[in-house]
Amino acid sequence: MKDKTTTQEQAGPVKQRFVVLDALRGFALLGIILANFPEFSLWTFQSDAHHMAMPSANIDRVVQALLYFFVDGKFYTLFSLLFGIGFSIIIGNAMSRGADGRRIFYRRMTVLCIIGLAHLLLLWSGDILLLYALMGMLLPLFWKCTDRHLLGWAFFFLLLPVVIDLLRWLTGFSVADIFYQAWWSACDHYGLTEENFGTWLRDGQHYAEMNSFLMQGAVERMWEFVLGNRYFKVLGLFLIGLYIGRRRLYATLPQNRQWLKKVRTIGFALGLPLSFLYMWSSMNGHPWGPVVHSLLYALSVYPMGFAYAALFCLLYLSYEDSRIWTMLAMPGRMALSNYLSQSLCGVILFYGIAFGMGADTSLWMTELWAVGVFLLLSVLSGLWLRYFRFGPLEWIWRMLTYGQRLPLKT
Repeated sequence: MKDKTTTQEQAGPVKQRFVVLDALRGFALLGIILANFPEFSLWTFQSDAHHMAMPSANIDRVVQALLYFFVDGKFYTLFSLLFGIGFSIIIGNAMSRGADGRRIFYRRMTVLCIIGLAHLLLLWSGDILLLYALMGMLLPLFWKCTDRHLLGWAFFFLLLPVVIDLLRWLTGFSVADIFYQAWWSACDHYGLTEENFGTWLRDGQHYAEMNSFLMQGAVERMWEFVLGNRYFKVLGLFLIGLYIGRRRLYATLPQNRQWLKKVRTIGFALGLPLSFLYMWSSMNGHPWGPVVHSLLYALSVYPMGFAYAALFCLLYLSYEDSRIWTMLAMPGRMALSNYLSQSLCGVILFYGIAFGMGADTSLWMTELWAVGVFLLLSVLSGLWLRYFRFGPLEWIWRMLTYGQRLPLKT
């Protein structure tokens, strides 16, 4: 008979936590809510004419430019790196206990896949968890790669979207067109048109109407992933995170200070000017063509994301005693619970089944709401973690992974 105590020792103890990783995860959650709330408020779905007719048009355009410059793609880059680091920690911890780390990881990804699918179909069609779970299942295939080969595969996947966009432009053929047609078929089925697309969620008073939007939105999300080659980008970032985690660079920050400074300097030297060009391209309809826009994305977003991470770690080293890290670490320790709570708050604020503020809320006010929600969830996370070992969804996720009930209270 399997020893119950041994099983609980394998599943129960909380792994050693590194404040810098939790704080960086919390920082990434701030960027993610800033990036996602314009869709929740339905501002993204409105026409340019609607935007220009709003009293806040001028300031909204400035905010939009700032989002393209500082936020777009950069924070999901951070989140993806952290996912890869987390994979290395899970495997490493399991191996140190003599457990099968890959089986544990696959069970963990299967549960995340179910959570992501439920999020996609029931709450918000902009879900990223399902993609993370599916791409995460590929990570064990790269575990035995040398560091050199791991980085080689990472940069191959990060640059592959540019090659695909070039071939799409040269041949005029795109697999994404298949998903695009499927999406519009779904829109026709649920009665969505260009005229009511931007107000459907605000005007719907019942969950059934919201769910109709989510069903077509799930198909649209698949189209977006294929059109944007998101799966290759995510996998490439996962592999860089795996490299960082396997070398435990996060645990030896003082010894890697010079390396962090190089990443920060090179990242900003490339990312800042190219992010300006990416911003200009995004706000002016990609005037240099889709291939150049795709290249600008790759050469601006990733360097900036890496520079953010390096600068964050350098600031942590210089001001390690600051309370800001603990404040950011609280939501970071409950990243899954906070990510889904952000979606729930977006629904409550902007959809017709609750307060219905969507479609007519300015972009700058949307982002103000985003910051407010992030601060509220951060405070609630801190209060929760005073009494409990895990976030509520993290606790459920962990129990389903290990197949047993685990203590929640501290």
